[in-house]
Amino acid sequence: MHVHYVEIVSTSVDAQCSFLKQVYGLSCDTMVEDLGNARVATMPNGVLVGVRSPLGDHEQPIVRTYFEVSDIMAAMRRAEAAGALIAYPPTKQGETGTWAICILDGIQYGLWQK
Repeated sequence: MHVHYVEIVSTSVDAQCSFLKQVYGLSCDTMVEDLGNARVATMPNGVLVGVRSPLGDHEQPIVRTYFEVSDIMAAMRRAEAAGALIAYPPTKQGETGTWAICILDGIQYGLWQK
């Protein structure tokens, strides 16, 4: 499966963008009107990651996309240093790899190491 766009909806756009830069090295510098004024970064593989505010009172913060990392323990340490709560520590999932979930401002981030 190819991920084209990861949308992160948050009331703390600046904090989310800072987190993405600190943990993943992504710079969400470009605002894209067609994506709800999301601040967007392009991953090296072409996947877009956008961070935007809710578009109405009914819209709650939401996301969970698993990002592949080469060293999940190091990634979790960086996430924790950036202020994230470790919801699920690295857990081996059969032969497919190891996953973990951390949460910052109610937004869930998945990490996956093959």
